[in-house]
Amino acid sequence: MATIQQRYCVAEERSGHCAAMHDNYLYVWGGYVTIEENEVYLPNDEIWIYDIDSGLWRMHLTDGDLPPSMSGSCGACLNGKFYVFGGYDDKGYSNQLFCLDLHSKSGQYTWKHINNFKGQSPTARDKLSCWVYDDRLIYFGGYGCRKHSELNDCFDVHDASWEGQIFWGWNNDIHVFDTKTQTWFQPFVKNSPPQARAAHSCALLDNKGYVFGGRVLQTRMNDLHFLDLDTWTWSGGIRINGKIPSGRSWHTLTPVGDDQLFLFGGLSEESEPLSDGWIYSIKTNEWEQLQHLPKNRPRLWHTACPGKENEVMVFGGSKDDLLSLDTVVPRCCREIFFCARKTSVLLTHKTPSASIKENNLLGCNQIQKTKKESFKVNNNRTCLGRRNVLFHLHLRSFKESPVKNGFESFGLLITCRIVTLANNNLNIYSMDVVSTP
Repeated sequence: MATIQQRYCVAEERSGHCAAMHDNYLYVWGGYVTIEENEVYLPNDEIWIYDIDSGLWRMHLTDGDLPPSMSGSCGACLNGKFYVFGGYDDKGYSNQLFCLDLHSKSGQYTWKHINNFKGQSPTARDKLSCWVYDDRLIYFGGYGCRKHSELNDCFDVHDASWEGQIFWGWNNDIHVFDTKTQTWFQPFVKNSPPQARAAHSCALLDNKGYVFGGRVLQTRMNDLHFLDLDTWTWSGGIRINGKIPSGRSWHTLTPVGDDQLFLFGGLSEESEPLSDGWIYSIKTNEWEQLQHLPKNRPRLWHTACPGKENEVMVFGGSKDDLLSLDTVVPRCCREIFFCARKTSVLLTHKTPSASIKENNLLGCNQIQKTKKESFKVNNNRTCLGRRNVLFHLHLRSFKESPVKNGFESFGLLITCRIVTLANNNLNIYSMDVVSTP
């Protein structure tokens, strides 16, 4: 029975996992780690839960119709349920949908395989994206396989990958699952859709589902589109005013407030891991690069979820090019644990040199305060392969000094809570950072 809990522990490092927010909790499932050059999928019967208020993790064992251990699945929370669709495991690509009830009266977490549905489910795929809107799960893109009879204009065939009548490639179709009627359907979309892609990012603002970047063949893109989810009309590529982020895949795009999107990390066109962050303003149609993010902490195939009051929580991922197998394993294994310890040294040595107002006048970035809390933890699992450090970014505005393209035309104050594990101690560092252009 699914009654065992582990408290005061830290979720295992991982890439290609699912994460979603519900009721001030971050839910994490799946993904994989690399151990001695072998990709190992994480247990499919574990659901990890991060409490935003306390900053603590706990793990629950689950039962029921468990999804297979996978990476590249698409996870989303809707009406108190955690949905997982698609993904990749040792047997290949999946097009199955699973659901976990987060409000179980018995206190147990039980998976349900949604296989008694109406309509036609999407073809098997991974590295796709999802919007949650109007009690519906709306999926776009991804990489997967199709039979020869299923090939159409929504599928870009990978020329180097086919076997008999099975073809692999990239998708740009829209599939909708209505959770009320338990029905799959494909809406008739207007205008030209974005090019087929996978490992892209998506975010929802109002009734518009945004898509940025992703990969097709050897190209990593930096185009931005949105789909009107009421009329099913594509915007076409949005012509941005000014500078734009470079092309990338395996990045994240997260809504911040009502009219801005936060872009973070990914893998560049040159296959270099990225650590840059950008804010896209719907009002000005401009990208603004943030200056306060550490340059030596790249992330790719991580997750970034919106929290309370414009919080963004970045968890997991890799700091290396996952496609470069000659370097990923040793670098990741060494630097994950080292970076966590290095982070604690870095933060404790950052001391404020001026007030918030003075820093605004100087136009610099300063950490204003650092608070450390430590807890003894029970976690005997080895840190290998991926990051298990969670960045908890709290973005809020203040009125000390107006800045160009800032939040509501004001400065940006970032409260960052970083959770690290070192020597069986759970360290939670809270700090305030002032960012001005």
